Amino acid sequence: MSTTPTPVPLVLAGARGHGRWHLANIRRLQHKGLVRLVGICELNPLTEDELAPFAGELPVQSSDFGELLDSTGARAAVICTPIQTHTELALAAAARSVHLLLEKPPAATYADFERMLTGVRSAGIACQVGFQSFGSHAVPAIREVMGSGALGTVLGIGAAGAWVRDDAYYRRAPWAGRRRIGTVDVVDGVLTNPLAHAVATALELAGAGTADDVAAIETELFRAHDIEADDTSSVRIATTGGLPVTAAVTLCAEQAGEPYVIVHGDRGRITFWYKQDRVLVQRAGHGPEEAVHGRTDLLENLVEHLAGRAELLVPPHRTGAFMRVVEAVRTAPEPVALPSDAWHTEPATASTGARRVVRGIDALVAAGADSLTLFSELGAPWALPTEVSSS
Repeated sequence: MSTTPTPVPLVLAGARGHGRWHLANIRRLQHKGLVRLVGICELNPLTEDELAPFAGELPVQSSDFGELLDSTGARAAVICTPIQTHTELALAAAARSVHLLLEKPPAATYADFERMLTGVRSAGIACQVGFQSFGSHAVPAIREVMGSGALGTVLGIGAAGAWVRDDAYYRRAPWAGRRRIGTVDVVDGVLTNPLAHAVATALELAGAGTADDVAAIETELFRAHDIEADDTSSVRIATTGGLPVTAAVTLCAEQAGEPYVIVHGDRGRITFWYKQDRVLVQRAGHGPEEAVHGRTDLLENLVEHLAGRAELLVPPHRTGAFMRVVEAVRTAPEPVALPSDAWHTEPATASTGARRVVRGIDALVAAGADSLTLFSELGAPWALPTEVSSS
């Protein structure tokens, strides 16, 4: 005799910005009977219009995360708040034995990541880090092709991200584009936040997800915008397994493009557009093969894990290598301001505000992923070798 599972009572911390996506996803899972939104933690309560989809079953709202967890009896929480708040909120949840979906990056510093990891382990709670691309069914499919020898010897993994963000993007919140606020680290750079998936997905496909999988990191951090953090950067990670992982990314693209990861072999390559779950396999002696895969939602996977029906897809230790990159970016020299002749301002359009564009950056980003090289090695006139930071 089957019984209907009891929905998991859930609190969402951070319901605006990217939190709106989580709010909609929670509503979807609530409709399926998997979760029940019992609380929202926001400094400014959501309006009736913002909560319209939850009419008739409105969650409690509070700016005090711990008090909200206590008063609602939540069993799980989604944390989608500014980067520098992740660790303390995660520890507050762990202290109450509340399971977590923690947005990326999981922490602003490696020391905070280790504190969070220790707290989660000591509490015995489940914690899922919000790298949604890890839920793509393309990931195991790509691994299978890599392991089959169809690509020959795998030589390295490259990642490319060319996105468009206008000037208003950096005015949306006090922490946007900041490396630190006072003495508090934020590390809101292109590699560590908006295009973090490119870096983390490349590391995952390289089989180098844990901190111990990283041997060395080279960073090249630049900025066209008048911000503290980087908006145009490249990084190369030497892994202990021998595969180099390189990412070239920008928020100052000439044309917005889909980010992707390339697996390079000596007899072929795989291109993975991770936001689309789309895979293109090209190999010697065969025509190109393209497929679009399904995806497992990370919150749904967490709920299934709590019911004993699934393994967690993104436990924190699987993001240790990515956190090594965050730490390398955090401790690197300040991002270099690009010379004024390296970029220009595109006027506002119907879809975007005024924005800064780095000349020739789209081709450089693609070339970095294609050749596993840094901007300085590609001959970008503004990327001087003396600005490379190694850790």
